[in-house]
Amino acid sequence: MSENLKTIKELADELGITKQTVQYHIKNLPSKTRKKNSRGAILLTKEEQNFIKSRVNKQSDREQSGREQSDREQSDREQSNREQSDREQFYLEKIKIQEEQIEDFKEQRIELREQVKHLGVLLDQQQRLALQDKKLLEEYKAENDSLKALKMPTEDTKEEQANSQPQAELEALKSEIKALNDKIKGQEQLNNQVSKKWYQFWK
Repeated sequence: MSENLKTIKELADELGITKQTVQYHIKNLPSKTRKKNSRGAILLTKEEQNFIKSRVNKQSDREQSGREQSDREQSDREQSNREQSDREQFYLEKIKIQEEQIEDFKEQRIELREQVKHLGVLLDQQQRLALQDKKLLEEYKAENDSLKALKMPTEDTKEEQANSQPQAELEALKSEIKALNDKIKGQEQLNNQVSKKWYQFWK
């Protein structure tokens, strides 16, 4: 057999493809006549082999390009999915942090409310104590003024006492003088009556 002639199997083995693939490309050969060996197997000339190799290489290139394109698309999809997953994870983490911050704010608000309530109670107590202190101070001042009035009479009180004491004494003296005058008059009347009696007696 000439080295330029090869069977379908030999060409398929050389190209690393199946016999069916070679037979598929044989249908596209320009010439429809085929050489055969003594066993009836189809023999392919050098031109026919090159034609089939060219088609196989083109198909292989297309398949390779398609695989590469598919690989690139698959890689892009995987990259996009990873980026999407990373974004989702980022947003989930962000949402989780915000939820934790919201919970912290709620707890702080509750604590502030309790503090305000406690401060309100303390302020009320302070106001009550201030009122009690004010009342006690006023009572103390009143009591102190009362004690001062008892222990140390004021100038007005002293003057009143000074003015009222002679007046009372004067009134008492007047009463005594009047009583004495009345007594003297009574005595004079009595003397006059006695003198008249003696005068009549000596007559």
